[in-house]
Order: sequence, then C-alpha cells, then structure tokens
Amino acid sequence: MADTTQISPDTTSEGERTELGRAADKARIGVPSGTVDTRAVIDGFTEEGESLPGGDDGVEQLGFKKHSHGNAPVIPEASRGERRRSFDLADFPPLTGLEEDWRFTPLKRLRGLHTDALDGAAPAVAVTGAGNVTVETVGRGDSRLGSAATPEDRVSAAAWNAFTEATVITVPRETAADGEVMVSVTGSSPGAAAQHILIHAEAFSKAVVVLDHTGSVTLAQNVEIVVGDGAELTVVSVQEWDDDAVHVSSQQAKVGRDARYKHVVVSLGGDLVRLTPSSIFTATGAEVEMYGLYFADAGQHLEQRLLVDHAVPNCKSRVTYKGALQGQDAHTVWVGDVLIRKAAEGTDTYETNRNLILTDGARSDSVPNLEIETGLIEGAGHASATGRFDDEHLFYLMARGIPEKAARRLVVRGFLTEVIQQIRVPALEERLSESVERELAAGNL
Repeated sequence: MADTTQISPDTTSEGERTELGRAADKARIGVPSGTVDTRAVIDGFTEEGESLPGGDDGVEQLGFKKHSHGNAPVIPEASRGERRRSFDLADFPPLTGLEEDWRFTPLKRLRGLHTDALDGAAPAVAVTGAGNVTVETVGRGDSRLGSAATPEDRVSAAAWNAFTEATVITVPRETAADGEVMVSVTGSSPGAAAQHILIHAEAFSKAVVVLDHTGSVTLAQNVEIVVGDGAELTVVSVQEWDDDAVHVSSQQAKVGRDARYKHVVVSLGGDLVRLTPSSIFTATGAEVEMYGLYFADAGQHLEQRLLVDHAVPNCKSRVTYKGALQGQDAHTVWVGDVLIRKAAEGTDTYETNRNLILTDGARSDSVPNLEIETGLIEGAGHASATGRFDDEHLFYLMARGIPEKAARRLVVRGFLTEVIQQIRVPALEERLSESVERELAAGNL
C-alpha cells in the first residue's frame, strides 16, 4: 500500500492560516492547489482509434504540459463552455486523432470528410406528413441559416462551407402539426458530401419530426433546431444506412422559454456513424429529454457525443442512452457532457448511459462528464454502466420454461425498448423493433 502523509495547516500567532494551510484546505475541497501531476493518464489514440505509443510529452506553457492525448499548441479548454465555435474552417486545425473530441474516432474510416473537398452529391431529401408545416429549399444565403448552430469541429465547419442548398422545415406559430413530419434522407453516392437542414418550431407550436437516413453515403451533415418559446418539439434521428455508409452529423438545438424538447437517436446501420447532438437553454423554464439507442455489429463504429448546456436558471434535463454490441471489433462510444454555468441556478439534471456487451471482441467506451459552476441547483448527477447479461435475469426466465436463446432475446429487447417507446410514432416504433430483432438474429442470439 502506498504511504500517505497528512498535512495539518499551520497558523501564525494571530490565528491566520499560512500558505501551507490554505493549500491543504484547497486539496480537501477539490480545488487545485497549484501542484501539477505530469503523469499521463491516457496515452492517446492514433487515426485507427487505438492507443498511441508514448514519447510525446508535449511542450510547456506557463509551467504546464500539453494534455497527454492532445496535440494543440496550447492547453485544452478547462471548461466545456470554452469550446471553440466558428463558421471559418481555418479556425479548426487539421485533425491528427490526438484531439480530445476525436480520440475515439478512427479518422482513416472517415473517407476524407475531415480532409477532402465535400463536393459529392448530397443525399436526396423528401418531406412528407403534416400538411400544415412549411417546407422550403433555400440557398446558403438565406438569413435563417446559422441562427441556431455554429460549428464546433472541423467536419461540421467543412459541411457549413460546402453545402449549396438547405432544407428548411417550419412549424408555424401556435400550430399543432396534423401528423408526423417524415424527412427521408436517401443516399446514393459514395462521394464526400455536405448537407444542411433547419427545423424551426415557432412559439407555442407542437410537432414530431423524424429524420430517416437510409442508403449509401459519405456525409457531413449539420442539423439546426430552433424550439421557440412554449413550443413542444420531438426530433427523431434514425440511422439505418447501408453497411458501407459514413455519416458525421452535428445536431444542435436552441431551446426557448418554457419550451419542451425531446431528441431521440437510433443508430443501427452504417460503417461509421458519429453524431454530436446538443441542447442549449436560452431562457428559463424549459425542459429537455435526450434519448439514444445504438446496436453495433462486427466492425461497426457508432459514436455519440452530446452536450446539454444549462446557461440560464430553472431548467431541467434528462439524458438516457442505451447500447448493445455484438461481434468482433464492434465499437460504440458515448460521451455525455452536461454543463451547468454560473448563472444556471435551480438546474435539475441527470444523465445515464447503459451498454450491454453480447459477445466477446466488442468494445464500449462510456464517458459521462458533469461540470458545475454554481452550487445553487436542484440536483445533478450522472451514471454509466457496461456489462454482460445478468445471470439472474436469465435464470429467472429459464426457470419459467423459456429456452436460453429466447430468454437472451427477451432481455435485450426489454433493455432497448425503453428508448424506442419514447418516439411515440407507432409505425416507426414497430419498424425499429423489427430492426432490433434482425440485429439479434444476425448475431445468432
């Protein structure tokens, strides 16, 4: 066992604490005392998404060294709120795989989305459903574009600079959509392409919008979402791409006063799918729910990196993501960032991620992050768990005459159904349940 040393604060004759005493107090409450631990915790990852060999200790700046898996010339941002945002591609250096945001992503499998011109044919967009919702195709000069989202990474910035036209879906003020708005995004070209979609739920409106991605693509996509004051909006993003598809999508939402916003992600198909959903509160009284379901097969890389930005007081958020993995080199990544800024008093938030590994050879990375800048909150927490089948669940089912194979499928189905049921579109829920059954059958479970 390592030796430990307890430091007691010294005091002067006048009862004042010395610097040593103040340092000990800081250590007890988790405030940095000025001592820097230069040991590398994570050596980093290469473009393949695997561990780096050692040897790059970084350069010093103001007595600090570069982060062990960061190759930026300066110290990484201390706060998630300091993340760079820009429409200018030049503001984002070329990716190396060492960056915190990209350390889990196998860059070589992006097929040039981070390096090449995005001049391929964008997937076709067809919007059906509600007749009282406005659908427009506009040029990139439309003043509404860019109002709700600013790129946070190089691929998103490249997509912003490359798209030529955008699809704008508007739910008029005080209007309840008379059906689900189905946005079919169908890919048919392997060339690296860019796409832009804007969804605007005006004040006191109500709608469900489904982004249904199918076909074969190499796509960098930006989805802007505006949830007006008092509006209720559900956005469902389904990724059932062909096996060779590569999809990187930024889906940013700004949520107004007393609004209700639900975002549901379902990722089943594709070779590499990387989604970065975010919800930013802009006024008080709003609520956000973010759900995710992903099922990775052999060789698939499914990645989710989300942000909930509590920038104003008295808002509530709940995040629940669940994943299943089967097959050699199946890989899922979930990174959940919740930021409670200094002004966000009265915040109530909780995020959770659960992953079920069904076979050997699969890998799940789960990183919940909670950053709190004020103590005046209602509550905040996060949880993450990754594991295999619960033997007790299987025993319970098998003891009642259910064969082991059927019992395993029941456990997985029950595990994932919670997310599917949040969609509230019966036909889509049924389709996705069938898709999960096909995934289970493919894995011979």
